[in-house]
Amino acid sequence: MAEVIAQEKQGGKQKKKLIRVDMTPMVDLGFLLITFFMFTTNFTKPNVMDLGLPANGTPPTGPVVMNQKNQVTFILGKDNRVFYHQSNATDLNTSNLKETDFSGIKISKIISEAYQNAPKPEIFTVIIKPTDEANYKNFVDMLDNLAIAKKERYGVTDIKPWETKVYKELTQ
Repeated sequence: MAEVIAQEKQGGKQKKKLIRVDMTPMVDLGFLLITFFMFTTNFTKPNVMDLGLPANGTPPTGPVVMNQKNQVTFILGKDNRVFYHQSNATDLNTSNLKETDFSGIKISKIISEAYQNAPKPEIFTVIIKPTDEANYKNFVDMLDNLAIAKKERYGVTDIKPWETKVYKELTQ
């Protein structure tokens, strides 16, 4: 607490009063306030998505050639548009690149149908190719649809130039 020490007159002069303030209660109050705000604050958890990464091991040597019917490729475009195909570079055109959307379970149904029609279902792969105009929410929605379809084998890669050409024709 504060304390005033008064001193008497000496020789006609009055000496100044000394005031001493004890800061102990103020420090205690500060620590109580810090503790209160620490315990009442909501601690936010980081938004983290679990990606299924390949297991450690020896990667395949040389290029891996897959049959186009053992995969389905999704191209995430601008304005929440998503296109899909099961074609290679020579077969892809504007009639093969089909469009769907994220409403309902359409993407999960497309994945399931492609899986059922695959000649080798054990190596069936979903390929996701986001364009520069795609947004993060669509990518997360795509991964959610993969989880709904119960397909754990997928890949994320850049869109190829031959796919970009057909994509641009459809979006213009």
